[in-house]
Amino acid sequence: MELRYKKITVKAGSNLLAKEDGSLNVPRIAHLVDQVAMLHKAGVEVVLVTSGAVASGRAILTPSRKTDAVSARQLWAALGQVKLMNRYSDFFREYGLVCAQVLTTKENFSSRTHYLNMKNCINTLLENRVIPIVNENDTISVTELMFTDNDELSGLMATLAGSEALVILSNVDGVYDSHPSDPEAKLISQITSDPDYETIHISGEMSGFGRGGMKTKLRIARKVAASGIAVHVANGNRDNILLDIMDTATKVPNTYFVPEDKQPSGVKNWIAYSDSFAKAAVIINRGAVAALLSEKAVSLLPVGVIGVEGEFKKGDLLKIVDEDRHFLGVGKAAFGSDKLKRDIPAGHQKPLIHYDYLYLENGK
Repeated sequence: MELRYKKITVKAGSNLLAKEDGSLNVPRIAHLVDQVAMLHKAGVEVVLVTSGAVASGRAILTPSRKTDAVSARQLWAALGQVKLMNRYSDFFREYGLVCAQVLTTKENFSSRTHYLNMKNCINTLLENRVIPIVNENDTISVTELMFTDNDELSGLMATLAGSEALVILSNVDGVYDSHPSDPEAKLISQITSDPDYETIHISGEMSGFGRGGMKTKLRIARKVAASGIAVHVANGNRDNILLDIMDTATKVPNTYFVPEDKQPSGVKNWIAYSDSFAKAAVIINRGAVAALLSEKAVSLLPVGVIGVEGEFKKGDLLKIVDEDRHFLGVGKAAFGSDKLKRDIPAGHQKPLIHYDYLYLENGK
């Protein structure tokens, strides 16, 4: 088998790993491990991002009536994570392989230092031939700073690890031009950096045990592809789906997001997933919007700012929005809001956000 990639991140969702009653789908987990183990033996580095802890915890214990929704989720996550990792560890041990649990929260990436610490952790595991199994720590991730779902986490891990591809395993074959339940629905085999949204069906439906849906997968897939990483959305219920995607000689139903040639820096990759930690927002005029969205490498100058929401200081992350409050991107402030307020009327042109520290949603 000629392998398509040498380093990948694989995301397995709750609907794939848990049955309808919330219990773990053990045969499916075992088959996923079989495929990862075969790739690992062939020299492929694999980072596995897994869901299923909360879903498996539901099958272990029913909370008392006094337990609120947040506490119930913490309880299920704490119970389920142990059960989930025991399964992974036992199955990988059958192949003589070692796996490691990596639990994280979105707040762990709130600073560049934390981001680099996580990057070092993953790289150290891979260098020692250990398979990292990553999941959000749902026992403490119960605030607005949760990842949207593990699709978002997998995108961050793929860029952080420097993977060549991200494979998102769901319970459908990929992205369709209408609802997948429609007999006339057609699978979209390839999506470029400038997709035709009129041909793409974006469902807001949530997963049965997860928090995401195809809308999230599409957003994350485009962000990851913009960072130069290929993305495949495929049906994890298909036998050997991961091996078939990796085999250059095999064609299998999936949606392939074409990676862009120009890869952003590590700093931009960190900023891309850090909008939740923005200290303030800057509102920019139409001229600045046009300049930022052009093909040129453009920094954000004070002259383009028409409003500020909140206070910030040098080094803080800022959300960038247009006059209609549409989100455009995130950037690192070169100076504080007090200096910005002085610079705007004075016409100073030192960039508020330098291009090297600017991430835009269009992938620039």
